[in-house]
Amino acid sequence: MSAHIMVAEDDTRQAELIRRYLQHEGHSVMVVHDGRLAIDEARRARPDLLVLDVMMPTVDGLDVCRVLRAESDVPIILLTARALEDDILLGFDLGADDYITKPYSPRQLVARVRTVLRRVTQARTAAGVVLQVGELTVDPVRHEISLAGSIIECTPAEFRLLAALAREPYRVFTRRQLLAQAYGADGFITERTIDVHMMKLRRKVEKDPARPRYLLTVYGVGYKIVDGQRDEPSPSAGPGR
Repeated sequence: MSAHIMVAEDDTRQAELIRRYLQHEGHSVMVVHDGRLAIDEARRARPDLLVLDVMMPTVDGLDVCRVLRAESDVPIILLTARALEDDILLGFDLGADDYITKPYSPRQLVARVRTVLRRVTQARTAAGVVLQVGELTVDPVRHEISLAGSIIECTPAEFRLLAALAREPYRVFTRRQLLAQAYGADGFITERTIDVHMMKLRRKVEKDPARPRYLLTVYGVGYKIVDGQRDEPSPSAGPGR
């Protein structure tokens, strides 16, 4: 699929290399070299996807991501030399759709762009479907999660994780499967991250996070979501690790 892509990269040689590879893939590409211009041009041109370097002059890439995510759902792929998991998770929590650590090959970036565009297209195709599991509602159009009518604040990664579970209630997902739903194919994010997200989601969703009624652990496998009607969690369900 062809798309209109904006590349925000202060290294002019790298930006031009990215441009050539993306254009060869059939995309139209515009390039900017600082964070302030990235915000202004994204607002004006409304690209289909933004490739955004974290280390940018005037406004850094994380702040660009924070500003744009508050205004739109444009897919964002972050580029950075910061390979620590905490840095990567911060990018995802700010709303990035994918994260590529340097050094990387242009072919790897093109593949990630293809994957993100495909994932976004699939999500928008299903966006009209409001997901309901017991009193828990996931609304992809409004990007809202509510429990018995009360809105629950979630990070973008938590939303994607809960939406993936809610699309198939009672299905058991492995941590690796949920990792792909929440973060795509990034080898720097560990499966332990899913356990952390589930712990946080239970604090938001469950009356008693230690005895969950919606978000259940299936030991040795992963997690599933149920309708919350049972009086006691099943023997295979528990608070997780």
